[in-house]
Amino acid sequence: MMKSFLARTATALIAAGLIPAAAVAQASWTPGAEVIGQPIQVTTNGVTNTVFLDPGGQLRIMTPGGNTVAGTWSAANGQLCLGTGGVQECVPYNAPFKVGQPETLTSSCNATETWLASATNQPPSQGAAPERGR
Repeated sequence: MMKSFLARTATALIAAGLIPAAAVAQASWTPGAEVIGQPIQVTTNGVTNTVFLDPGGQLRIMTPGGNTVAGTWSAANGQLCLGTGGVQECVPYNAPFKVGQPETLTSSCNATETWLASATNQPPSQGAAPERGR
């Protein structure tokens, strides 16, 4: 099978050392997939909420007082946007969150936030043959 022009170009640039292989691997990354359903601790102004990005663009924010705030989320164009009560706030989001690695981000509301993923989902295997029943 013939490789596409894009695949041939990426392979040549990686071989030449002009772009890292990780950058090409992230091209197939689906933003949000690594944390769907997983808890993310978001600290703003000393207050830590737990955010869950749920399937279908729904989100839950668990407050320190035990309340749950429902909303929506989306990820596109290098932004992760959360919406609650008609208000939307976005943070830069260009790479998957990694467990235990805090990310300090400045939101579209000019707030400095620290995002910390407690767990992540395993990426789907690529190119693996489907497992057959016994």
